[in-house]
Amino acid sequence: MNSNGWAVEIEDLVKRFGDFVAVDHVSMRVPKGEIFGFLGPNGAGKSTTIRMLCGLLTPTSGSARVNGLDVATEPEQIRRNIGYMSQKFSLYDDLTVEENIDFFGGVYGVPRERRPERRDYVLRMANIEEKRKALTRTLSGGWKQRLALGCAILHDPPVLFLDEPTSGVDPIARAGFWALIHDLSETGHTVFVSTHYMDEAEYCHRLALMYRGKVIALGAPAELKKGLTSHSLLQLDSPHPLEAMRALDHTARVSDVAVFGGGLHVTLGDIDAEGGMARVRQALEAKGIEVTRLERIEPSMEDVFVAMIEAEERKAE
Repeated sequence: MNSNGWAVEIEDLVKRFGDFVAVDHVSMRVPKGEIFGFLGPNGAGKSTTIRMLCGLLTPTSGSARVNGLDVATEPEQIRRNIGYMSQKFSLYDDLTVEENIDFFGGVYGVPRERRPERRDYVLRMANIEEKRKALTRTLSGGWKQRLALGCAILHDPPVLFLDEPTSGVDPIARAGFWALIHDLSETGHTVFVSTHYMDEAEYCHRLALMYRGKVIALGAPAELKKGLTSHSLLQLDSPHPLEAMRALDHTARVSDVAVFGGGLHVTLGDIDAEGGMARVRQALEAKGIEVTRLERIEPSMEDVFVAMIEAEERKAE
């Protein structure tokens, strides 16, 4: 059993499919009880890494341990010791909520005498007690997602892998789902969750940003934001955002302009925000473009991620 404080240990992990390198020398450690976010665009290698950690794919090289078990030599034990939920997690539509829970209790080998107690725990934890007799097909996406999470933790696994679990669910249901994840973390479960929703990164204790098979950054959300020290970020609001974007396209010191909500995020290539703001104002005034707001702001995870991917692209060029 794992007694060293690490729930997940990955060392130089590689997965190739023919000539394609899906996971490229990834190393990281995740302590017990942490909510660890795995962030990146589709095709970055997140799901492939998770499938290796779940004992569903064999690594090409490198090593990984989950709860002290080796993914290459002990995949069966790993599968019994983890919870796994993906966006394609199959609930049975023609069973009731309760029947689904009973079915997965059997699949996960929950001892028969413990099943009623685990079923009641899952119904309470996922806040679906009043839906227990409902046919699963009648549930909304958010309720199905809660039920799927409940089924994945029936056997009380110490480590839980959630692969894009909130894909296609509305923002209110997503927020409720993250509240459940925090409750699980507080009871000592380690939750390893992949997502391409940048706002969800803020809910994690630590994050790995993955791009083209490599981990390009690793740390707490606040640390990663602090890492953008070579840039300043401005919020620009204007009644004419597209004209403003065009006007700033070739303005000195402006390294990026992106639509964000109803306004624009302007990234300056240096940390002199005052000087950069003056330059932005001049460029817009010269084109007769009205500005309703221009001020320095803290970067979001999305800003951090865009800046890091652009830096990777420049390195590749």
